[in-house]
Amino acid sequence: MFSNKYILVYTLVMALISSVSLAFVVNGLKPMHEQNEAVFKKKEILNSIKDQIGMDPTTMTPAEVNKLFAEKVEKVVIDANGKKVEGADAESIDMAAEEKKPEKERKYPLFIYKTDKGNIYLMSVRGNGLWDKIWGTIAIKDDFNTIAGASFGHVGETPGLGAEIKDNASFPKSFHDKKIMQDGQYVSVKVVKGGLKHPEHEVDAISGATITSTGVSNMLTKGISVYLPYFQSLKK
Repeated sequence: MFSNKYILVYTLVMALISSVSLAFVVNGLKPMHEQNEAVFKKKEILNSIKDQIGMDPTTMTPAEVNKLFAEKVEKVVIDANGKKVEGADAESIDMAAEEKKPEKERKYPLFIYKTDKGNIYLMSVRGNGLWDKIWGTIAIKDDFNTIAGASFGHVGETPGLGAEIKDNASFPKSFHDKKIMQDGQYVSVKVVKGGLKHPEHEVDAISGATITSTGVSNMLTKGISVYLPYFQSLKK
């Protein structure tokens, strides 16, 4: 029989060894985890313009994604007033963390995809669904009016209902060529039920997912508006 002291010491030593080993593994894998996370984020962004890219970013290798980003994408960070923030890295902006700051202190990433036919501006937006947060990337052409593409994500919307913002390819595709301006005024793009009264500025809501659809509408209205002052400055 082992004494209580022996058992206690043995337990403490094993716990210490396990803790050190776990810390070593976590720290050793951290660079790989960060690289994978960075590639995943780039794929989410590029997914909004997969038609322009000519392939599905989710099927691209990390090397292909990084190469495309390096060659085709310019990164900008703007503040809450639409002013460019010098020296900031758009990829390092965490929209979830920014959301917790006072609005006047927030920063927003903007990714500019360069094509032979002009630039496409990729805006990051974030809002509330039925159960938790929803987010998206909205691509707009260099007329700063016509949507070139969209992609959405969510934490926990209901499968077959609210989750369709991501799972049903026809929903983000319905935003293509919609307009955010009407007679020179910002109107965004609304997600509506019961038929489209203003087809240029509306898309059909997801059946049975009224709250999520409304959440997408509100997210776009507020999220896109942040970028408008910066776009206006590019026209001057």
